[in-house]
Amino acid sequence: MTESGDRRPLSSRDTHWARFTAQWLAKRSITPNQISQASMAAAALAALCFWLGGRQEGSVAALLLIAAALCCQLRLLCNLFDGMVAVEGGKGQADGPFWNEFPDRVADILILAGAGYGIGMPALGWAAAAFAVLTAYVRELGRATGAPGDFSGPMAKQHRMAVMTAAAVLAAATTVWERHLTVMESALWIVAIGAALTAMRRGRNLVRHLKGKH
Repeated sequence: MTESGDRRPLSSRDTHWARFTAQWLAKRSITPNQISQASMAAAALAALCFWLGGRQEGSVAALLLIAAALCCQLRLLCNLFDGMVAVEGGKGQADGPFWNEFPDRVADILILAGAGYGIGMPALGWAAAAFAVLTAYVRELGRATGAPGDFSGPMAKQHRMAVMTAAAVLAAATTVWERHLTVMESALWIVAIGAALTAMRRGRNLVRHLKGKH
C-alpha cells in the first residue's frame, strides 16, 4: 500500500516495538500490499472462529472465541504495519491506495457478519457490518471532495475491534450458553449503533466543511 494524504492517528505507531517490527518487515521481501492482504486472512479466521464458536459449548467454544479475539487483533496489527512499511520503510506501491482501503472493508464485513451468524442473528451482524462500511465511505467521500480524513468516533475501526475483542474474551470466560449469546449480541448492537452514530457525525462534519468552503 501507499499512504496518501493524512493518516489515521495511532499512538502505537510511535512505540519502540512497532518501529522495530516495521523496520524488520521492511528489510524482508514482504510488501505493504501483502500485509494488507494478510489482514483479510486474519479477519476470515476470526469470522470462522466466531461462527464455529457459536455452535460449540464449554472449553471448545472458549478456545474458539479466544482465537477470534486474537485474530481481530492480528487484523489491526496488519493495518498498523502495512502503512509503516509503506511510509517509514519506503516500500509504497502504485496500487497501494486500493489495498489500503479494500481489505479493511472486507475485514469488517467478515468479522461482524461472522459474529452475527455465530449467535444466530445474521441480520444484526450484517447491520453492524453495513454501518461499519458506511463510516469509511463517509470518510473517503470527504477526502474526494477535498476535506481532511475524518477518523472520529465513537466507533472507528480500532473501537470496533476493541469491542469485538473484549466481547469475545468476556464470552469465552462465561460458562453459561445464554450469557455467551448475550455478550456477543450486546457487542454487535454496540458496534451497529456506534458505527451509525459515527457515520452521522462524520457526515455532519463533512457538510460543515463543504459549506465553509463557500
